[in-house]
Amino acid sequence: MSKLLIAGRWVAGDHSEVLTDCYSGQPYGEMGVASARQVDEAVGAAAQAARRIRLSPDERYRILMRAADLMQARKDKLLDTLVSETGFPRGDGENEVRRCVQTLQLSAEEARRLVGDIVPMEATPGLKNRMGYTVLVPRGVVCAITPYNSPLNVVAHKVAPALAGGNVVVLKPSELTPLSAVALCQILIDAGLPPECISLLHGPGAAIGRALLDDSRIQFYTFTGSTRVGREIQQAAGLRGTQLELGSIASTIVLADADQALAVGKIVAAGFRKAGQVCTSVQRVLIQRPIYEAFLEKLVEATRKVPYGDPRQPETVVGPMITVQQAERAEQWLAEAVRGGARVLVGGKRERAVFAPTILADAPPDARVVCEEVFAPIIVAIPVDTVEQAYERANDTPYGLAAGLFTRDLSVAMQAGVNLQFGGVHINETSSSRVDVMPFGGVKDSGFGREGPRYAVREMMEERLVTIAF
Repeated sequence: MSKLLIAGRWVAGDHSEVLTDCYSGQPYGEMGVASARQVDEAVGAAAQAARRIRLSPDERYRILMRAADLMQARKDKLLDTLVSETGFPRGDGENEVRRCVQTLQLSAEEARRLVGDIVPMEATPGLKNRMGYTVLVPRGVVCAITPYNSPLNVVAHKVAPALAGGNVVVLKPSELTPLSAVALCQILIDAGLPPECISLLHGPGAAIGRALLDDSRIQFYTFTGSTRVGREIQQAAGLRGTQLELGSIASTIVLADADQALAVGKIVAAGFRKAGQVCTSVQRVLIQRPIYEAFLEKLVEATRKVPYGDPRQPETVVGPMITVQQAERAEQWLAEAVRGGARVLVGGKRERAVFAPTILADAPPDARVVCEEVFAPIIVAIPVDTVEQAYERANDTPYGLAAGLFTRDLSVAMQAGVNLQFGGVHINETSSSRVDVMPFGGVKDSGFGREGPRYAVREMMEERLVTIAF
C-alpha cells in the first residue's frame, strides 16, 4: 500500500486505488488517495515545520549526500518499482536512478555554497560610511507537482533543491507513479531529514492539485506537465513564485555536412527512450534535402534494429507506454496522419500499451503528430532546403523547450543559439540532451524558470538586502 506522509507520519488515505503494471496490466499494489482534509492537514503541518525547523547548510548537505548513498544502495528494489510503474526497460531505469543520485549530490553541494552579494554602496557619489549585502533565505513551503515519465529524477530536481535551500516540501507526484515518490521520501527520512520537512500526497491532479493551489500557506510552486495545467497554476499562484516546465514539440536539425552516423545513433536513442515519453524526445527531424533520402534510409534501418516489448527482457530497449489509452491515442494520431498522406517507413504497430518505434515521412503540416506534442515513440522526418528554413520550421510552434542541430560548420553552430527560439540548443546532440548540472527550462509556451540544482535552489529562495550605516 502506498501511504501518505503527513506531519511526519505515514498514514492511510481516504480510500485506495489499485495500481496496475504498465506491460502486463496486472495489479501490483495500491495507492492511498488523500482527502481534502488530509491536504489541508499536510500543508498546515508543513507551514509549522517551516517556522520551527531550521537546518544548517551543513546539515542539509549531509542529509542529501546520505540520501544519494542510500539511493544507490537500494537501486535494485527501485528498478523493480520503476518497471511496474512506468514500463521502463532496465537501461532506462538504471539511468533514472543514476541521474537521481547525481541530482541529490549536486543539490547537497549547493546547500553549502549559498551566498548573497556585497553591494558597493559607497560607489554612489557622496555616500560614505554605508555598506550593503544580500542574504538568501528559504521561501517556506514549496509545493512540487511532478509527472509520471521521470518519477525519481524529476522529483529529485524539485525536492532536493528545495531542501538544500532550507525549505519544507509538499510533494504531489503523478497518480500513475506513486511508489517511486514513496521510496524517495523514505530515503530522505532514513538519511536524517526530519520527517515533518516533507509531505507526500497521492491522488488525481484535478482534486489534489486544485486544493494545493488554493492554499495561501504555500509560497512556491514547481511543476512539470502540460501547458494547460501550467497556465492554471500560474493564474492561481498570483504573486507567489513558480517554476514551470511545460509542453514541447522537440525538433532536431540534420544539415548536409553533419556526421550522419553520429546523428542517426543519437536521434534513435533520443526519440525512443522511455517510449518517446520525454518532453524533449525527438519528435521532428528536419533533414537538409541533399542528404534527405540517404539519411532517412539510415534512420529507418537503425530503427528496425531497436528491440521493443516486455521491459523485463534484458534485450528490450523500448517498453510500453504509460497506459493502453495513451498508446491508443498515439495510434489514432498516426492513422490521421496516414489518411492525410503520410507514409509509415517502419513501425506503426501497437500491442496493448506497447507502440513500436516508428518513423513517418510526408506527414501533412497540420497533422497532430507534427503540430502537437505526440509523447510517443514516433519520429516525423521533414525535408528542408536551407538552414534558415530549418530554423523557421523548428521555431514554428508555440513551444520552445529544447532543440538539437548536427553540423560541422562552426559558424552555423555558434549562431544557432540566437536563431533557435528554445531554452536549450544542443550542437551535435539531439533536443533530448541533458546533463543534470545544467540549467533546464523553456521559453514561450514551454514555461519559465530553470531546473538544475544551482539554478533551482536560488529560485526557491528569497534574496533580501541589508544595509548598514556607520
